[in-house]
Amino acid sequence: MINTTAEPEAGSLARRLRLLALGALLALGAATAQSVAFTDVNVFDGEELHQGLTVVVEDGVISAVGSDVQLPEDSEVIDGAGHTLLPGLIDAHQHVFTEEALHQNAVFGTTTVLDMFTDPGFAALMREEQAAGEAGARAQLLSAGILATAPDGHGSQFGVPVEGLTAPEQAHDWVAERLAEGSDYIKVVLETGAEMGFELPSLSPEIAAAVISAAQDQGLLTVTHVQTLAEAHIALEAGTDGLAHIFTDEVADDGFIAAAAEQGLFVIPTLTVFQSLPDGQVDEATLNDPQLSPYLAPADRQSLSQPFAGFELLSIGTGLENVRLLHEAGVPILAGTDAMNPGTAYGASLHRELELLVEAGLTPSEALAAATSVSADIFGLSERGRIAEGLRADLVLVEGDPTSDIRATRSIVAVYVGGVEVDRDAWREALEAQAEAAGAQAEQLSGDQPVLISDFDSGSLNVFIGQAWEPTDDGLAGGDSQAQISVVEGGHGLSQHVLQIDGTVGSAFPMPWAGAMYMPAAIPFAPEDLSNVPFLYFEAAGTPGDYRVQLYCANLGQQVVEWRFAVQEHWRRYNVDLGTIGGCDPSGVMAIIFSSGTEGDFTLQLDNVQLQPVAN
Repeated sequence: MINTTAEPEAGSLARRLRLLALGALLALGAATAQSVAFTDVNVFDGEELHQGLTVVVEDGVISAVGSDVQLPEDSEVIDGAGHTLLPGLIDAHQHVFTEEALHQNAVFGTTTVLDMFTDPGFAALMREEQAAGEAGARAQLLSAGILATAPDGHGSQFGVPVEGLTAPEQAHDWVAERLAEGSDYIKVVLETGAEMGFELPSLSPEIAAAVISAAQDQGLLTVTHVQTLAEAHIALEAGTDGLAHIFTDEVADDGFIAAAAEQGLFVIPTLTVFQSLPDGQVDEATLNDPQLSPYLAPADRQSLSQPFAGFELLSIGTGLENVRLLHEAGVPILAGTDAMNPGTAYGASLHRELELLVEAGLTPSEALAAATSVSADIFGLSERGRIAEGLRADLVLVEGDPTSDIRATRSIVAVYVGGVEVDRDAWREALEAQAEAAGAQAEQLSGDQPVLISDFDSGSLNVFIGQAWEPTDDGLAGGDSQAQISVVEGGHGLSQHVLQIDGTVGSAFPMPWAGAMYMPAAIPFAPEDLSNVPFLYFEAAGTPGDYRVQLYCANLGQQVVEWRFAVQEHWRRYNVDLGTIGGCDPSGVMAIIFSSGTEGDFTLQLDNVQLQPVAN
């Protein structure tokens, strides 16, 4: 037992720095709309470039655009010489699960996000705040909410409950449920996994067609996930409005190209997420770009370093050629990144997507339109995607001319969301504070002394390093297990308090769990290097039975691995080498979970949880 009288909250430099960082992030949404006049600025209006104009913003709206404009007396005047003013960028394919991701998008000039699958409750909250004018300087969110997939099909593996469709007759009611939840459009999934060497249940063509028809009957646009030309043919024949992803297994045949153009199909290629296919080469230029890098979080750096690769049947070259062919045939191309997937980062990756679209044959102006007016037109966003009088003041000011060099979009001078300037400096400073916190933790973890996580004697859930304890259960994945945690009096020997987990393990989820989670990094769910202190020690007592230490490790992706231990009513000490649990590499531990997977009620108490450099 490691004795200490210090309060974890007061004694942790990392925690103090995290609180400072959080304060800076919250300040991003506190500003109000400004009166701003951009003078002598080049303006890309969503379709073409105009030189030497004045653009005035008042009360969150573009009030004037022209060469001879009277400036309001109270406006801030910005000299735009040598700069280009763009409409706020639209990322037409993301997966957003946190408000922080929307702030990050705005920092990089993405002011509107078309989400293609998230928790509908989260999406509803974001919409509510946006409608009330309480969203501040973050990207605006539209979302498909829950996607249409087969039971246990693609999209059901991300922790959001998804009820798969098994018959065409379910389509009307399913779409009605999405409409009631607030879905702005419908996402359909056609994915067998065959091109990647595994098998997934997928919607039948009949069910896909029924969902698409039901959605269109109720006035909703449909976007269909495909990865192969065969799936793209099915989606086209089912009547989908657009494709989420370009197929990368085969070059499109003439019949598909002609039918796509005739039917009015649009395509969101998400080339960025495929750029490492098949050989795993990542785009280090984006990762190390001096204009983007200071605004990237550690999790972004990790993601950008992880290629989506190893699938020999898929190729970015094939994807680029398909975009070229479709574009030449007049099929609308929309810019989207598929962030949060490996190889992407919210906001930053859209700049790479624009570059790849140009590589695929679009002109820089056409690529910019793909991220502004084209997306706005197709998704009915009449108040954004262009710079014109009366439209919403979502704007990005950049140095240079991105219509001649698309990489100029990275040279961001300022971003405005509904006339509110994004505090990019506060974001960067918050990241610097997080980096300092991470450095302080890394120094502590690199020593030769035990590292106490929690002895709970402060009476709180706070920790001495990492993130505070929180409950976790399979309710996140549609299960019926429940867990509650608290700090109570008791413990073994001189201990004053312990962590108590009270839970019920249900049967609705195939791999049920209920317990408590600890994240060791200074940033939630970021990987932490525990290779110098890989031995986890703890004391436990409770309802007799089998329990588990479960690990999320960076080298294993979303796979969770576990180590089982037996608990009795009397206290017992345990230790385990994290490096021996399911192939986990201790240099990148993201979360440690203490849980029960045995159906029924349980109580588990934990005390003196620590990390040790050697077993003793």
